[in-house]
Amino acid sequence: MTKKKALIYALIASLLAILVYLQFRTWRNFNWGVFRAQTDQVFSAHGLIHIFGGIAYTYLAYCLRSLRWRIFLRPVKKTTSVRLLAPTIIGFTGLALLGRPGEMIRPYLIARKEKLSFSSQLAVWTVERIFDVGAFATLVVIAIFFAQGPRQFGEYYGKFREGGLLLIALVATLSIVMTLIAMKGDLVATWAERRFVGHASGLGHKIAARVREFRGGLNTIHGVSELVQLIVVSLVLWYSVALAYQQVTGAYGVSVLTIPVSQVLLLMASSMIGSLVQLPGVGGGSQLAIISTLQHVFKAPPELAASCGILLWLVTFMAVIPVGLLLAHRERLSIRGLSKESHAEE
Repeated sequence: MTKKKALIYALIASLLAILVYLQFRTWRNFNWGVFRAQTDQVFSAHGLIHIFGGIAYTYLAYCLRSLRWRIFLRPVKKTTSVRLLAPTIIGFTGLALLGRPGEMIRPYLIARKEKLSFSSQLAVWTVERIFDVGAFATLVVIAIFFAQGPRQFGEYYGKFREGGLLLIALVATLSIVMTLIAMKGDLVATWAERRFVGHASGLGHKIAARVREFRGGLNTIHGVSELVQLIVVSLVLWYSVALAYQQVTGAYGVSVLTIPVSQVLLLMASSMIGSLVQLPGVGGGSQLAIISTLQHVFKAPPELAASCGILLWLVTFMAVIPVGLLLAHRERLSIRGLSKESHAEE
């Protein structure tokens, strides 16, 4: 590990430690007995049905990701969603175990399995992020402005509306950038190289490389039909994740966690904001954000909020690990080795 990475991890760890301290400082009366009792409820027949339902929806989302990647590959490679499912699950296993260092495993494995260049699959991965942001933002905006559920949060509803407006602006900006790069990608890349020449040439070259990769990914969308399919699959994918969240919160069998999908999307949004502060292979920020939102917005007791936040993390993020390790073992692959190989290739 380089000194720069060590410093970044130390800063993130310090920030998470502060957040944990502030969180538990507000829980001076935190009752660990109640926490265990709330968690034990999940292991009832009713709770386990919901937990397995959440895991099923989580794996459905991985299947939809494989389907979406197949649509991306259609112009250049004939393949099936089944062939892409194993690299997808192994890739997300690497992400769960290693954090950000495992992100490149999925495009690397797909490139190797389908005999395509890694740069082309990195381009697809980049465009996929845009569809994820756009689809999730669309669902959240619909929930905020058109569903009745979020209006019950009173003072928080105004903040949700402001966040919704920011999401609309973000999606609009991304759409403009996508259109600009699709039409004038080479000009944008050349401008970036010239703009930083002399004082930050390395940065200019990196920006230009990313622009060209992104344009290469956009070139995989051939026609309106493929675009519509990608949008629909992305929306269904993120709705499936929302249903997984809903199954987990419903496992406790209490009214405060009987949450409609329109409100679950707001809980997911807090998780994504918290995920910006994560330790590799540990996480932290996402769980704290969910726990805080459950307690302050949904008015769940701190013990229930902590239990549910941890369980959501396990079901929607860590449940992929057993199957992913099994698939990696079957194909004689090392998760850490794949991470090193993919970053070297990048």
